[in-house]
Amino acid sequence: MGGRLLAIGECMVELAQAGEGLMRRGYAGDTFNTAWYARILLPEDWAVDYYTTVGDDTVSDDMLSFMEDAGIGTVWIRRIKGRTPGLYMIHLKDGERSFSYWRDTSAARLLASDGDHLRHAIETSDVIYFSGITLAILSEQDAATLLSELRRAKAAGKVVAFDPNIRPRLWADRRAMLSTIRDGARAATIVMPSFDDEAAHFGDGSVSDTIARYHSLGAPNVIVKNGAEGATVSFSDASVHVPATTVEQVVDTTSAGDSFNGAFLARYLEEGNARDAAAYAARIAARVIGEHGALVGADKLADA
Repeated sequence: MGGRLLAIGECMVELAQAGEGLMRRGYAGDTFNTAWYARILLPEDWAVDYYTTVGDDTVSDDMLSFMEDAGIGTVWIRRIKGRTPGLYMIHLKDGERSFSYWRDTSAARLLASDGDHLRHAIETSDVIYFSGITLAILSEQDAATLLSELRRAKAAGKVVAFDPNIRPRLWADRRAMLSTIRDGARAATIVMPSFDDEAAHFGDGSVSDTIARYHSLGAPNVIVKNGAEGATVSFSDASVHVPATTVEQVVDTTSAGDSFNGAFLARYLEEGNARDAAAYAARIAARVIGEHGALVGADKLADA
């Protein structure tokens, strides 16, 4: 059937350990990672575009070239004079990751500053994907602009997918964080939270609590990721649990949730079966956490 998926957010320069005190440069960011996996896993009659802003420096040039080489469209990416992309460094211990960030002046913080450009990009897309991080890096006014356009897209019948991806240190205060996450869910047709985030910040006692809360906000479809406990899908008021895929060795959990989201959307958009899409996404995520880095190549995902 084909279509156009638009992922909105921040792509950053990634520094990952390469051994012997050396670092390897890459490009990643939660919504970009999801776009990467969606592009690999969707058939060619689907276009996958990324929406952000970058600088006018050579690092931004290289980032755009990297996206284009991966088959991800850059036509909607604006360039801001004097700005640069954000940067982060991955620290790994026993397969678990932590991060150091340098992003206060990232060009992506201005991604919703041109409302007309944003509206045009959304109007020409069939599926829009964004995250809590997308909202967190924006000014209050720009976040309101983005949410307004996403509500218009939802009302027009488009698929609007949202991962709350709660990162408290990106927000000015807890109240603003929780309120804006709720607004993100209200603008979505699919909400894709991680239970540990929801339990920690919304106080949910169970996966069922998370599902019920997002349904009450007007999200018709919810899929809750719960690590090794699997995922629970609640689409069209029917709830089903999908077990996680066993992983022999966890190498790097970076992009576990992002790859799940990209794989889920790829399979669901093509086949329309949420339970099967979640099982497929679990297999893809298991492959990804068995490799280093946020972005794993197509050769590592074959036959998942």
